[in-house]
Amino acid sequence: MKIISMIPARYAASRFPAKLMQNLGGKSVILRTYEATVNTRLFHDVYVVTDSDIIFNEITANGGKAIMSIKEHECGSDRIAEAVENMDVDIVVNVQGDEPFTEKESLRKVLEVFKDDHQKEIDLASLMTPLTDWEDISNPNNVKVIVDNRDFALYFSRSPIPFPRDKEAGATYYKHKGIYAFRKQALIAFPNMKMMPLEATEKIEAIRFLEHGKKIKMVETSVTGIEIDTPEDLEKAKKVWK
Repeated sequence: MKIISMIPARYAASRFPAKLMQNLGGKSVILRTYEATVNTRLFHDVYVVTDSDIIFNEITANGGKAIMSIKEHECGSDRIAEAVENMDVDIVVNVQGDEPFTEKESLRKVLEVFKDDHQKEIDLASLMTPLTDWEDISNPNNVKVIVDNRDFALYFSRSPIPFPRDKEAGATYYKHKGIYAFRKQALIAFPNMKMMPLEATEKIEAIRFLEHGKKIKMVETSVTGIEIDTPEDLEKAKKVWK
């Protein structure tokens, strides 16, 4: 299997504009993410896919590979689908540009899903990590996921799911980590799938796959890392980086 990683990178993030160009230990967040992904040595190639000359130049000036988007895109999956359309690849891993602590073991677990999927039942795989602090569970910036007994995703939400009517019932809360591994054909199909009300309401692109009957295999990891969604996240990341 030929496996590549695509890092969608938009400059004008709504919650934290220019977050990918913020300084983290002497390098930009997007460059840290790119280097961390390359350093896993799991991929034949790694690309940053962007609509920004600033980000494009940041990556290429530091010896990396970057692709400029041709069209405007609503989400990262749309952006990378355009980039891979004419590439000869089997699996495409979408690593979010705000994940500078991307590490090998979690990505390896996601890729194992496809090596064991001889019937090609799985369209995409993603990561989840347990949440125990109620403040984290309630935080709408943390997307939560619930799964069936085979760890296929049932639903994603910014709200706490399941609702804790009985906190002693033993449910585990999981945060969805924004790393997806796609079969190429599932990724190429994504932009042609109509956005439906649940995705539009929650603003979570993974819901589109569920609404169109696709299967998402979730893989548990204990590695939490730090996603740079807010200025506060950046400050936490700087402390960890030191």
